[in-house]
Amino acid sequence: MRPQIVLFGDSITQQSFASGGWGASIADSYSRKADVVLRGYSGYNTRWALFLLNRLFPLGSGTPPVAVTIFFGANDAALIGGTGKRQHVPIEEYKDNLRKIVQHIKNNSPDTLIVLITPPPIDLQGRREHARSLYGDKASTVPDRTNEESGLYAEQCVSLAKELGLPSINLWSKMQETEDWQKFLSDGLHLTPQGNAVVSEAVNKVFDEAGLSALPYDFPPHADIDAEDPEKAFVQQCAAI
Repeated sequence: MRPQIVLFGDSITQQSFASGGWGASIADSYSRKADVVLRGYSGYNTRWALFLLNRLFPLGSGTPPVAVTIFFGANDAALIGGTGKRQHVPIEEYKDNLRKIVQHIKNNSPDTLIVLITPPPIDLQGRREHARSLYGDKASTVPDRTNEESGLYAEQCVSLAKELGLPSINLWSKMQETEDWQKFLSDGLHLTPQGNAVVSEAVNKVFDEAGLSALPYDFPPHADIDAEDPEKAFVQQCAAI
């Protein structure tokens, strides 16, 4: 059975297996080494994610994942006075919820690599244009999210990663290193193919640094199979595992 890499998060993770998605890119990179399992839930915040832990990461599992990405915060950071207020989670609770998610996974498998990913930046103009495209003149003029607020949640995510000794990807900061960073967001929040490329590159870099790229192929490369004695390559592979 191949090792598993689990991508856990909200809609930005749920959409990551679409054409040009960051999850699809990770799956391609590990296509002969690990099964990349998508566990993204559109609209979810960390408060609601806690109810999924026992189902997604059952304690006592004999085959825990080798790596998990935890990518929440875009909904937690929704403004309490905006249209996304039902998704809002206070920033202190957000950090505590992330801690609970990490602890649950580590309780089952201390060796699982956990990568925390911050929410992306928010393009307010892009959010307004998206709302108008959906609702026309009835679109709310009150922002549902702001870049500043998302930045505060990103800081807490990175802070927790440092506290727990985990790798993190500060997507909020990383994207804004590019002058025209708005091109990374399709609706001011979700990712364009260019934005997905930023995430996949960052995740692959963390995985490489942790040694995941050295995972062996599940079966011999075809070049290693002797046409006259094919069984030999498979026996050697099984003996090495």
